[in-house]
Amino acid sequence: MKKEKKINPSKELPLGFVDRQEKELLVRDFIISNIKEVMIKYGFQYLETPSFEYSDSIGKFLPDKDRPDEGVFSFRDDNKWLSLRYDLTAPLARYVAKNFLEIPKPFKRYQLGTVWRNEKPGPGRFREFLQFDADYVGTKSLQADAELCVMISEILEKCGLTKSEYIVKISSRKITEELFKKININDSQQKLTALRALDKIDRLGWNGVKELLGSGRKDKSGDFTKGANLKPKDIETIEEALKKKSPETEDLLEILKIFKDYNFNNFEFDPSIIRGLEYYTGAIFEVNLKFDVTNDKGQVIQFGSIGGGGRYDNLVNNFGNYDAPATGISIGLDRLVYALMQKTEFKIKQSKPIVICVFDKNSMKDYIAIQTIIRKAGISVEIYPSESKLKKQMEYANKINSPAVILYGENEIKSSKPTLRNLRSGKEQSIEIKELVNEIKKII
Repeated sequence: MKKEKKINPSKELPLGFVDRQEKELLVRDFIISNIKEVMIKYGFQYLETPSFEYSDSIGKFLPDKDRPDEGVFSFRDDNKWLSLRYDLTAPLARYVAKNFLEIPKPFKRYQLGTVWRNEKPGPGRFREFLQFDADYVGTKSLQADAELCVMISEILEKCGLTKSEYIVKISSRKITEELFKKININDSQQKLTALRALDKIDRLGWNGVKELLGSGRKDKSGDFTKGANLKPKDIETIEEALKKKSPETEDLLEILKIFKDYNFNNFEFDPSIIRGLEYYTGAIFEVNLKFDVTNDKGQVIQFGSIGGGGRYDNLVNNFGNYDAPATGISIGLDRLVYALMQKTEFKIKQSKPIVICVFDKNSMKDYIAIQTIIRKAGISVEIYPSESKLKKQMEYANKINSPAVILYGENEIKSSKPTLRNLRSGKEQSIEIKELVNEIKKII
């Protein structure tokens, strides 16, 4: 009988996903702790919503494609489509509608959560990433919009950035609405296609965007994206309008006045800021990092956008007749971590354990006794998990960057004096057990 060939599962990740190691995660924890500190100071409530929602709760708000299995990761369950959340805003709108009578107005919430996007991955574009959102729901006051910009600036500076290293760009969706009226675009799908095209100015430049505003664009891989089919003269009108230097809409003029009251000046008006999601109704903003980083190809580039947001006064109404005007801001935490790690050498302590080497498994009681003493002092320590040769145990300790090993063989046990070997200096010393913790603290 022919033996069936074993097929090993792939050790590679799907495109758009990445393993994140300890140093990056510790930097991320540092940033999250700073975010939470600022959120508490500004009076925001911490909220968590599930990773999955019914697709009809989020599908209509997606920036790409209309079917549930495009743009989002979905499956069918009991004849209803479920999808992994694409962002944190649509789930918030659903939560507000469900709890409308119980929550205060305005409802100020912040959330940290993973989101998933079933899109074509590329350099720096992931299908899974961690996002931070802060939103005001239930107020039309533009003071809320202004404060979000001030707040995100405080977070960035708390994480180590200077004012010269980031900028908050502001615009308004009312600018494009007026433009679409001027060039007689009334079809909602054509408007949305044009908005999505304009949202790619930073990534594709005006030449690429003009193709998407026209008949369409083919990328380097050969994939073709249908365009908005605007006339050349209408595309010129849009380009000219989005290069203006000063705001004229009422909402932006009011926000600039509030910025002045806050003494906040780290912003600039940029009408080319669009934000691709169709639910924005007023002021929009984008947070950009201005310093250089090295990309995956070794090229030095300016990092660019790490997030943004804006006013969305009608989103909660999709779930019923609710008076819940809202505004919010969102930051891609993984992008922010990547940028900060390129710019700054974070002095974040990575606690590596002291390793207790095993000479005889019958002496485990003695090893555990030492381990207990050290752990009670709040120091990371572990017993090597097998009775291997000392060379192999030392290789393990060096590979995990352990600061020291404890040698506790037959002679050391008899004298109750373990040997502490400093792996950085190579120095060894025989120490009484009661002095072991103090000596370890000198090393770590």
